[in-house]
Amino acid sequence: MKTRLLFITSLFLSKLIFAQITTPIIKAGFGVDADLRANYFDGFLQAGNDDWFNNGTAGPGQFVIDTTGAAAMVARFATDAAFRKQPFFRTMRVPQYSIVNNRVWIDAVYIRDYNGQSNGDETAFVSSNKNGASPAVWTGGATSVLDKNDIAEMMVHVRREGPKGTDPLWFFGGVSLQGTTGSRYFDFELYQTDIFYTRSTGRFTNYGPDEGHTSWQFDAAGNILKTGDVIFSAEFSSSSLTLVEARIWVNKSALSIAPKTFDWSGSFDGASNGSQFGYASIKPKVAGTYYTGLQSGNGTWAGPFGFIDDAGNYTTTYKARQFMEFSVNLTYLGLDPLTLLGGSACGLPFRRILVKTRSSTSFTSELKDFIGPFDFFTAPPVDAQATVPYLCTPGQVSEIKVLNPLSASVYTWSTPDGRIVGTNTGPSITVDTIGTYIVSHQLLDGCSAFASDTVIVSNAPVGCTTLQNGYQLKGRIQNRKSYLNWKGTTGEGQTFWLQRSTDGTNFNTVQTDFPPNNTSGYNTEDDVSGIKAPSIYYRLMIREASGKVSYTNTVRLQNEWQSVGVVVFPNPATDKVQLLLPAVKHTEAFVKIFDRAGALVYMDKVMLGASSQVYAVKNPERWQSGLYLVQVQVGELSFTQKLILNNSGKTGE
Repeated sequence: MKTRLLFITSLFLSKLIFAQITTPIIKAGFGVDADLRANYFDGFLQAGNDDWFNNGTAGPGQFVIDTTGAAAMVARFATDAAFRKQPFFRTMRVPQYSIVNNRVWIDAVYIRDYNGQSNGDETAFVSSNKNGASPAVWTGGATSVLDKNDIAEMMVHVRREGPKGTDPLWFFGGVSLQGTTGSRYFDFELYQTDIFYTRSTGRFTNYGPDEGHTSWQFDAAGNILKTGDVIFSAEFSSSSLTLVEARIWVNKSALSIAPKTFDWSGSFDGASNGSQFGYASIKPKVAGTYYTGLQSGNGTWAGPFGFIDDAGNYTTTYKARQFMEFSVNLTYLGLDPLTLLGGSACGLPFRRILVKTRSSTSFTSELKDFIGPFDFFTAPPVDAQATVPYLCTPGQVSEIKVLNPLSASVYTWSTPDGRIVGTNTGPSITVDTIGTYIVSHQLLDGCSAFASDTVIVSNAPVGCTTLQNGYQLKGRIQNRKSYLNWKGTTGEGQTFWLQRSTDGTNFNTVQTDFPPNNTSGYNTEDDVSGIKAPSIYYRLMIREASGKVSYTNTVRLQNEWQSVGVVVFPNPATDKVQLLLPAVKHTEAFVKIFDRAGALVYMDKVMLGASSQVYAVKNPERWQSGLYLVQVQVGELSFTQKLILNNSGKTGE
């Protein structure tokens, strides 16, 4: 059974008491009970609550994290000890800002840390690093850490309590450690900047400008002028959660100002006693429950990926106190974007997350292990396309649609020189005039615009008209061939020209000789094995005996992944490495780069679009010269390429 102990924390310089719940509870439909199972709460089957994963229990409760490939990974764990040591991560199984069970799921991530390396943990703090110091002076690398400080995995999820941007915002965090005895201390640190850790150098970069962080700024009345970094610190004893504290990075002078959305609770810690910048503790304006937390009981299911213990063994369950879970009501605490800067409900006051463990209860005690920093809330930009990019005659229409629509999003269309037929809202519109069409993307109703895209509908070539006999082109791709067919009444002297494009705009004729077949229609094949593009477009150009030209509809066929692949360029490379990434559908790709010894030196998540894109690897100039293996994982598919790096003055071992 889980340990259940109610407790209260007296906050410095405050007469208010803020309760923190250490019994199982459901918040925003999500079970905070130190297990991972949806439709299972407090040790019993219970239909309805969401959770990190699902162990096959039926019910309306949903699991949050993508489990693609879990069965194959577990099967490999059984035979491949080296594979059990490798880190991996998974993101939310639905797109960001999806509405599920009438609640907005903003984002989620699960990360497995390095495990059981021969020279200790591969990503840990190797010197006396502390929370109040700048990341510029932190040093990471391979070192031994105590089991109670050794992070095995972590997970984060942010959601709203309902479908609206005004519903309360909740932050859920979970972490498992190798050790289960004694008190354990960890932090979830949320950054404004794209802070980055380079494993080959052991250094952090892209940190904030104010002594290594981004500071919160206020006017004299306490209104927030600028948001900054946030940290949640938690402490679990051998029996229960004993502390959860929220802090924000500020200039010490800001402590004389009374913020509008929260209060100071008395603590301030920087790099030293004389530091001008540091983390100041905060509390809600009104007393009440805003934190919850629990630790697992013995035999708690460890999720579809299982757990790798400190001896490198795969297990299906956690030991008692191995997994710890907590939640924070960001709205109640005063950190909801809706209340910050009078801002948008779709914003989040952070961009990257770093999870760390500490040696003791002191906020400035020595840092031990870490996971991250990792991206959070990287929603894909809107991508729109016209089904018919050319208009032949007045009265002809074309549909323009968003290729990656989100169910909770609002799409608003406008045009400076065209004409929209019917409504101008929704994931698609109909137009009957050439021109430029712009779609504005709001993640939720009432939010400011998040992204936009532009589609141009052009005049077709001179002499283009529509046919009255209604040819309809259809097709599919299979085994690296396009199979196309169309039917219609053939006029005397008509000829067909099959045209192909990889961008939907610029077409080339690929076939011209089609025998008449008035009854059964026309069928043809096109070899696309050599085309490295995510989508292939076809249309028919039809020429009359009089010389008049018309076009059929354009069909967009998704190319097969096997014929697309991943391209690394330049290769060999020096200080710049780029990847050409394809896209068959809107999904996430995971980029991993390994050195010649098999050690992971780089990992990132990329949101793929509707067309191929160039991805720039960050900071390859800091790596040693030598051979690297580039791996791109997309769902069940994996693409691997070799990279030769020739960095001047840097040689591998």
